[in-house]
Amino acid sequence: MTSSALRFLKELLETPTPTGSETRGQALVTEYMKQYADNVTMDIHGNVIGVRNPGAPLRVMLAGHCDEIGLMVQYISPEGYLTMSALGGVTVSLLQGERIMIQTAKGPIPGVFGVKPIHLMTEEDRKKPVNLIHDLWVDIGAKNRKDAEKMVALGDVATINSGWIELGNGLVACRAFDNRIGAFIIADVLRLLKGKKLHVAVYAVSTVQEEVGLRGAKTAAFSVDPHIGIAVDVGFSSDYPGMNAKIIGESKLGAGPILHPGPTYNPALLEIIKKTARKQKMATQLQPEARGVSTDAFAMMMNRGGVASALISVPTRYMHSPVETIALKDAENTVKLIAATIENMTGKEKLR
Repeated sequence: MTSSALRFLKELLETPTPTGSETRGQALVTEYMKQYADNVTMDIHGNVIGVRNPGAPLRVMLAGHCDEIGLMVQYISPEGYLTMSALGGVTVSLLQGERIMIQTAKGPIPGVFGVKPIHLMTEEDRKKPVNLIHDLWVDIGAKNRKDAEKMVALGDVATINSGWIELGNGLVACRAFDNRIGAFIIADVLRLLKGKKLHVAVYAVSTVQEEVGLRGAKTAAFSVDPHIGIAVDVGFSSDYPGMNAKIIGESKLGAGPILHPGPTYNPALLEIIKKTARKQKMATQLQPEARGVSTDAFAMMMNRGGVASALISVPTRYMHSPVETIALKDAENTVKLIAATIENMTGKEKLR
């Protein structure tokens, strides 16, 4: 990974982009894409679309969603404590004792999820995790509701305040690899394609609101009207305690991008990607997806009269937590695999 690409990835991860509030992250994606794309635009929902070789008759759409799970101020109590609602699939049981950063009109405001001391918990309290977000509260240091309203407003969004941590053997843990890593990869593919002669048009789309129903990919796919769609997302790794490979399939960090056979994904396109990986002598992993309806690949596959779609995943530990963990070389190899696949396309691929 180049130093400029790594710098972009770190900055993107540091920037809060909870679903529905992706503007700041998308501004970074736009600036990065502008260095390598023929044209970069943003649509009404905030999808960022970088295009290479737009005149080619065969259109390939790459999708990686920029949004992350987050929180929103739902209620302010008379005492000045905040009740939050979940934006996307928040694991509520992980929130107690966490630090958050609330994005307000006046700038970021810190807060903490309060927790009853273990000394004062009943035996039943200790055994039963809190699973309802409205049973939790956020303390921002306000004296009362009026004081709190000077700092935050209903509808302000927030994210867990946890950042980049480098672990051993090239692993990194951070909030929001799901799926800032996908947005990074589709943007970095444009870097590798710059100056290359292409036989297809490439539309790299950093999508929004995936965590609440694949919304950005649905509308972007309608606008782009691609023939081929490749979504990039995080994928479940099975290489840590408690994971059952019999259920999710086998995969591990550092062993390469995950490819997914299954009814959502076009088998001819999957074979093209596999062939490219073999030609590049690049390791990949296979993880079957019997349903495959929860990523941008599904949104593209179901667009208009149908799109030949594929999903390529970066193996990830601890998904939807503040410490999502990946191997950077898996991300780098995913960029290389997608770029090589596109370079090898003739524009006459048989995908039916």
